[in-house]
Order: sequence, then structure tokens, then C-alpha cells
Amino acid sequence: MSIQGLSRSRDSQRWSTRLSSYRQRSNIRGILEVLITACPLVGLWVAAALVASYDYTLAVLLAIPAAGFLVRLFMLQHDCGHGTLFANRTVNDWAGRLMGVFTLTPYYCWRRSHNHHHAGSGNLDRRGIGDVTTLTVREYYALDWWGRLKYRLYRNPMVMLGVGPTFLFVIQHRWPGALERRNRSAWISAMTTNVSIVCVMAGLAAAVGLGPLLVVHVPVTMIAATVGVWLFYVQHQFEAAYWATSAEWSPETAALSGSSYLVLPKPVRWLTANIGLHHVHHLSSGIPFYRLPSVLKDWPELEHNVRRIGIRESICSLRLALWDETTRRLVVFRQASTVSSG
Repeated sequence: MSIQGLSRSRDSQRWSTRLSSYRQRSNIRGILEVLITACPLVGLWVAAALVASYDYTLAVLLAIPAAGFLVRLFMLQHDCGHGTLFANRTVNDWAGRLMGVFTLTPYYCWRRSHNHHHAGSGNLDRRGIGDVTTLTVREYYALDWWGRLKYRLYRNPMVMLGVGPTFLFVIQHRWPGALERRNRSAWISAMTTNVSIVCVMAGLAAAVGLGPLLVVHVPVTMIAATVGVWLFYVQHQFEAAYWATSAEWSPETAALSGSSYLVLPKPVRWLTANIGLHHVHHLSSGIPFYRLPSVLKDWPELEHNVRRIGIRESICSLRLALWDETTRRLVVFRQASTVSSG
């Protein structure tokens, strides 16, 4: 069965209903996942800080796996935002707030924008919040030269995976986004997270010294931020990705055709908490990350009849920048100019 067949099946039982049995949450499993993520993160960070004063290279090498566990902590925060890491919503929210101090991400603000993303992923009329900004070819050529330059810089891979991720997590997350700026709770979330971050950083500086703190935490933050943005980018930015206007948009088609199945090596899949199975996650965001592989096992059509993307293809997709309304594909700027002139 094709992707279209999967999403347009006339079976009265929709995918969200079919997958409802996988939504059970376990407090014990949630606690275990936090422990096996936080303990190695703390251990690697402390080890790197201890050696930073006499072996900078070793400290940076230890920072690399520490960044991997920081990415995993963000993925656990992601599950908290969907209410799936623990059985109780309040526990999820407080765990998410605490994790947000270490991932530099105000939990309430992020959860609202991410829910907006889930509600309209692939919808051309609901772009701009909680997603990677994507213009159509027509919209791009309607901009003046300054608007085109800004968009080209934004979509440049050196910005997207260079300065962009660090700017996003270190600076942009320090205040609410456009969706929440008039929301009192969002400001409280952002400011309390900021104060908590300052307190934690001050405590670490007092414990290990400012020099070791910077030597370790700067690369940990930059690496984790870059990996996190890359993962989020490739989940919906590939050549055959799905985009449609509200009149044509379907959440199941958006999940199956507009969300990637990123095939990763098992260790990387574990570190990223199965986020590569993004099409399944969008079909039913209430499924805990550790149950996503079971869905593929029980529903093989969700593994074999969907868009699979490898690491190499995900890197190549960084060149894609504009949605071509005619071919209904993401294209590079050079292709867009050909479309425009034609």
C-alpha cells in the first residue's frame, strides 16, 4: 500500500484510533529514562570539568557524548510536553520545567508553540510558529531584495546548523515567542527559567571555576543545539514533503507524507529517543517514545510504505529552501529561479 493509500484508507478506524493501545504511560519507566539520561550527563560533565584545567582536548572529547545525553534530555522534555513520559500531567509539567533549565528551553512557551506545530504541520496557512520558516516560490519572488537576502541567510546551512542553533537556545529562548508574548504565563515561564539558569550556572562556576565551566559547557551547548536543530529540520524538510492549504490539508496525510522516517543507527536512535520515527509520532503524539518501535513492529506498513530518509539524504536536504506550488516539492533556490522564469 502506498503512502496515499495509508492516509486515504476508507477504513472507518483512523490511525489515531488504531494506535490508541500504545499510549499507556509508566511512571516507573519514566523515572528510569530520566535516570539513565541524567546520570551519564552529569558524570560526563563533571569528568570533563575536572580535566579541563590540564587537558583541554580530553575535556572537549568528553563534552561530545555529554552533548548527546543533553539532546536525549531535551527529547524527554519533549515527551513531557505531550504528557507521555509520566502517567500524571502535573508530574510531566514539573519534570519538563526542570529539564528546561538544563536544555535552556522555557517549558510552557515551547509546549504551546510545539502544540501549534502539531496542529498544523504541513499546512501552508498555519506556518511560522513552532516550525522552520518555509516560503513558497511565489512568496519568495514577491519579496524585495532585502527580504530575499534575509530568507537566503536564514536558510543557509552555515546559519541553520552554524550560528542559528546556539542563537535559538541561548538567546531567542530567553523570552516568549510571537504566539505567547501577550500571555502572562509564558513570561513567567521564560523569566523563571532564565533566573534558574543563572543560578545553576553561578553554582557551577563556584564549584569548578569559570574557566572549566566555559570550556565544558560551551561545546556541550553548541553541539547539543546543533544536533537538536538538525533533527527538527529533517523531520519535515525533505524534497517530497507534504504541504497543502487548509482546504486540502489532512492531519493523517501530513503525518505520513510530511513527516520523515529518519533511519538512524541504533545508538543514535536511543540517544534521540526514537524521534526519527516522526511519522508515527505525528500520527499519535500521545504515544511514549519508547513504544514507537512497537508500532513499527506491529504495523509493518508504517515502516516500509513511508518516506525513509538516511543521514546522507538528510544532509543533502539542507539545500532545499522553497516550496514549489507547481511540482509540489521542496526545491533549491536555483530551481526556484527556473520555475519563476518559466
